[in-house]
Amino acid sequence: MHEFNVVIEHDCEGWYVASVPSLPGCHTQAKSLDELMERTREAIEPCLEEQQTGSTDQPNCGGG
Repeated sequence: MHEFNVVIEHDCEGWYVASVPSLPGCHTQAKSLDELMERTREAIEPCLEEQQTGSTDQPNCGGG
């Protein structure tokens, strides 16, 4: 099991935005914190896989 620091911001349009600084390109957004936490877990998986394979291309990182 991995643990990551997650930065959460609340934008002016009411969206919560999460990013994972240790996984470049790993970010997502949602209207509620509960949904944001779920989406963040889902966004981490492909970013972590790409980091482990050494890929420099991150087309699957992030979400919306």
